Amino acid sequence: MSVPKWTIPLTFVGLSGLGAMLFSERGRKLVRSIAERLSSAPGRLAVWNDAAQKELDHIQQAVKELEQSLGTHTAQ
Repeated sequence: MSVPKWTIPLTFVGLSGLGAMLFSERGRKLVRSIAERLSSAPGRLAVWNDAAQKELDHIQQAVKELEQSLGTHTAQ
């Protein structure tokens, strides 16, 4: 399997650009910002998960009440 001639220069250009971004002040700010957002994501997901679970519990209770009012019973 042969590697095209342009693969190595393109890889070098890409890595050079990434390195330049990380060594610039703006690049470091961007990386910090992304890291902060990722570190706060689990907390926000936990809050959303709790709210979604409460809503599902509310829907399940409403279905049970509807089932009782109609006088039907389903196998569980």
